[in-house]
Amino acid sequence: MPVITKITQQKKDDERYNIFLDKKYAFSVHETVLVKFGLTKGMTLEDWSIDEMVYEDEIRKAFNRALHYLGFRMRSEHEVKQKLLDSGYGEAVVLEAIVKLRNLGFLNDETFSEALLQTQKRTAKRGPRAIQQELQRKGIRKELQERVLDSYSEEEQVEVARGLAEKEASRRRSQSPKQTEQRIQNLLLRKGYSYDIIKQALTSIEFELGDDEWDDITLSVGEKAWRRYSSKFSGADLNNRVKQSMYQKGIPFERIDRFIEKKENENDD
Repeated sequence: MPVITKITQQKKDDERYNIFLDKKYAFSVHETVLVKFGLTKGMTLEDWSIDEMVYEDEIRKAFNRALHYLGFRMRSEHEVKQKLLDSGYGEAVVLEAIVKLRNLGFLNDETFSEALLQTQKRTAKRGPRAIQQELQRKGIRKELQERVLDSYSEEEQVEVARGLAEKEASRRRSQSPKQTEQRIQNLLLRKGYSYDIIKQALTSIEFELGDDEWDDITLSVGEKAWRRYSSKFSGADLNNRVKQSMYQKGIPFERIDRFIEKKENENDD
């Protein structure tokens, strides 16, 4: 059986030690493994014990790699596991490292999920559906997803969605109410809110416009449509194309007719 003939501390990492068996370098271990197995010069080792030490050291390496990864921000168990597997550690080693991290409080999917919910709700202004997709992507089990999302009350959802809707409405004053409402609905759907929450959020939005605002919007939308189609169409075809485009943008029929009449008079001149 091999005998430990020398133990030296590594220069680049003073927490690791090189083990020499029968005067030849054999392997290196972390100081915790050195202490755990009581390795000393002159000690005789069996093959199985060497394998056990190397395995224990791999777990320590994976553990330290995970700690470094967790140093940037909170992670789910799934994220850490995938990171370690991608780094080349075997699944058995990774699972052992995960257990150590969990037992020491470095990994906690419930705490992680609750923190993600708060961040997504307050910073990204997302609704439950979008947050659930993110939790699923992070590998959070379905039961925990549902439990965490239950704390996101309907009242909170309406409040956050209303804030987004009001902000979007203020940015869209140069568009028709129909366009603005549609854009708000699309935004809130992308953010993960249900149709019921969106409907409640929209009740507080004032979509009505004054005559001057309507005149400006009608002129802007109409001129764009006219420029777009006048090079390809003329007469009734041009009028119909422009009318259709303006109607799709939410311009009322009577305003469309007045705009078309004005353009026809300009052409007659």
